[in-house]
Amino acid sequence: MPRFASVRRPPIGFAHRGARAHAADNTLEAFRLALRLGATGLETDAWSSADGQAVLDHDGVVGGRMRRRPIAAHRRDELPGHLVTLAELYADCGTDFELSVDVKDEAVAAELVASARDVGAEERLWLCHPDWELAATWRALSPSVKLVDSTRLKRMEGGAERHVARAAAAGLDAVNLHHSDWTGGLVALVHRFEMLALGWDVQFDRTIDNLLDTGIDGVFSDHVDRMMARIHARA
Repeated sequence: MPRFASVRRPPIGFAHRGARAHAADNTLEAFRLALRLGATGLETDAWSSADGQAVLDHDGVVGGRMRRRPIAAHRRDELPGHLVTLAELYADCGTDFELSVDVKDEAVAAELVASARDVGAEERLWLCHPDWELAATWRALSPSVKLVDSTRLKRMEGGAERHVARAAAAGLDAVNLHHSDWTGGLVALVHRFEMLALGWDVQFDRTIDNLLDTGIDGVFSDHVDRMMARIHARA
């Protein structure tokens, strides 16, 4: 059993960019495989295309080394076939999972919410951004979408308690930090403000176990099989 209790029991297992350790990241193949391996959440990144669709990709550029252009410069039908939109992800994989999205282009936030709303998945959509004040403005898009402060401990101006208190007061739902930033005390602090604690870059058994011991509510890993085995073992 974990040393401290999480709010989410069991914690969410987010497959980072799909089953990234097992398939090309942010592809339908990776997302499908992650769910087959037991992931209870998927993680991806989103950019807006020129025609306003939410395209799932990490870097946000397409083309060869000599002619790389941003996704925002292309319509959806001009993009490479391996790229998918959020609507296409839901159409292929359904909605029975939590979905964490790093919002790389703030113009895409409204489309992300609209796509999730169209399939009844709004409450399971987690919008992540390093600027919590910007993320707080997305509450106007939806009363039920989860808003996540994705940051690092060293960036918390005025200290962790002040930072978390301000984010909580602004309506954010969770704090997402690198696994090395979390301690049981910091998770307890986040829980005290009725927010959830999420940890990313969690790749090895010992790291996963250490993070689960803090009472964390969700973990992000490239290795879905490893992550889910440790979550089930500690349940």
